[in-house]
Parts: sequence; C-alpha cells; structure tokens
Amino acid sequence: MINLAIVILLSYIVGSIPTSIMLSKWIHGFDIRTKGSGNAGGTNVFRVLGWKYGILVTLVDMGKAVLATTVIARLFWDPTLPFYNKTPFDDFTIIQMICGGAAIVGHIWTMFAGFRGGKGIAAGAGMLIGIAPTEFAISAAVFLIVSFMWKYVSLGSIAGAVAFPLSLFVRHDIIGDEIHSYKTLIYFSLSVALLLIYSHRANIKRLLSGTESRVSLPQTEETNS
Repeated sequence: MINLAIVILLSYIVGSIPTSIMLSKWIHGFDIRTKGSGNAGGTNVFRVLGWKYGILVTLVDMGKAVLATTVIARLFWDPTLPFYNKTPFDDFTIIQMICGGAAIVGHIWTMFAGFRGGKGIAAGAGMLIGIAPTEFAISAAVFLIVSFMWKYVSLGSIAGAVAFPLSLFVRHDIIGDEIHSYKTLIYFSLSVALLLIYSHRANIKRLLSGTESRVSLPQTEETNS
C-alpha cells in the first residue's frame, strides 16, 4: 500500500499548486481571491486579469492533472498493488483515476493556500483527456458553446461536467455504441461531475438569483464581482 499512498500524496501535492494565486501575486501583487468572485480558479482569472491570463492558468491547471495521471501514476506504478480489481479496466487505469481524483481534490482544497482553491473543472478536464477522449471532446464543445452563448463560464463548466456522463449514456444506451468498460466509466464520470457541481454550489446560487458575473471575451480586463 506504500506505492498507492505515494501516488495519491504526490498527485494531491501537484494538484494543490495554486497557479492563479501565484500568478496574481507575482505579476500584480495581490491574491486573486481578494478580487472578483473570490475564487482561485481560471474563471475568476478571466474575469479579473483578462482572457490571456485566464487561458494560461486554465492550461496549467489542466496540465497538473495530466501530469498526475500520466507521469506520477506511471512512475510509481507497481503491478503487485494489493487490491482486487472487479472492473474490466486494467489496474494502471484505476491508478490513473485515483491520481486524477487526488489532483482534483488538491486543486479544490489546496494545501498551499489555506485549502481554498479553484472549482476543479480544469483539473477534471486534464484527467479525462487521457481516459475518454471522445467524451472529453464533447464536454469541451458543450463548455465552449454554453460559455460563449450565455457569457457564464461557471454555467459552461457545469454543463461540460454533466455532458461527460450524459454523452457516455447516449452513445452506449441509445445509439448502441460499444464502449469498453462502460460501467466503470459511467460511475467514475458521475462521481467527478457531482464533485465539480458541488464545488460550484455558490455559482449555482448566483446563477439562480441573477447575480453571477458574466465574462466578456476577449476583453482584456474584467473586475465585476
């Protein structure tokens, strides 16, 4: 179990790197959590610092989860890891899921900034890229369409999170496509979607009350709260 503990811990630490907080402090001298919505994720960087920094932070946050699922998981992978795998996934894929989940948790509850981080959407996207690229592409398209149509990145993030398991269900149960390890993927993606929706609970309240901040792209600076 030592190897499992190591990959979980390292993935959590990598996920905990507070990209937006470090960027805002290094370049502008303030903590991004004191501006805009008060969140340390890419959406608030778009809102406060502009779309260029927003894209940079989002890509780096995605990269943290990609690193956890591809490098950390492989570096410390042990084929004798002691657990009984009841799924049709091979053991390494299970370890990738565990590492990706740990990176998401680290992104949301970062150990380097008082356990107040981002919402986990970018980290979740990075993890899903290597697991189910077709569903990820669908989710990314939904995110972009919703975000650009309604100008709410939070709404686009929630829609993208829901689109992943929904697209699995539609492909497998309605269209009839054969998806390897469907049951494992559907439960896994549902758990990730629920976690990301939970991390957006404050945004959902603001969306329902009409007080959520819109993001205007490619505007270089937005300071609405």
